[in-house]
Amino acid sequence: MTYTAPDDLVIGHVHLKVTDLERAISFYRDVLGLELQQRYGSQAAFLSAGGYHHHLGLNTWESAGAGPAPKRAAGLYHVAFLYPDRSSLARALAQVIAHDVQLEGAADHGVSEALYFSDPDGNGIELYRDRKPADWPRDAAGQLRMINAPLDLDALLAEA
Repeated sequence: MTYTAPDDLVIGHVHLKVTDLERAISFYRDVLGLELQQRYGSQAAFLSAGGYHHHLGLNTWESAGAGPAPKRAAGLYHVAFLYPDRSSLARALAQVIAHDVQLEGAADHGVSEALYFSDPDGNGIELYRDRKPADWPRDAAGQLRMINAPLDLDALLAEA
């Protein structure tokens, strides 16, 4: 029998290896607005939104002082942060720009609108918002048809 995960499954948190804990805390706190919930000595920290125990773990247990992982190696492609609506995503974009973080991409996927950049350790980050499922693009047979169209950043920022 084939196992199927429950419909209400949620990916609870991501834990990243970083090279400089203080720099990583500052980035995720100041750019993404996450709150520091707890430190584990000088080697790990746990951050979240809304007081949750942690959405993001950061550690230097095996990576203190190391360089970023090679781009052409297996590993994390990006971690995605889902925003509740377009105006929240717009405010997050304004914050990213205010901190001079270089966007690496922005796309309208039909089902969502997404922004892409990297943290100081080269970990990929996606900030996105979903459209309502009734608005997702589908073909005549009802199959989902995601796209990869340019995202109008000026129009998005107008909602910040």
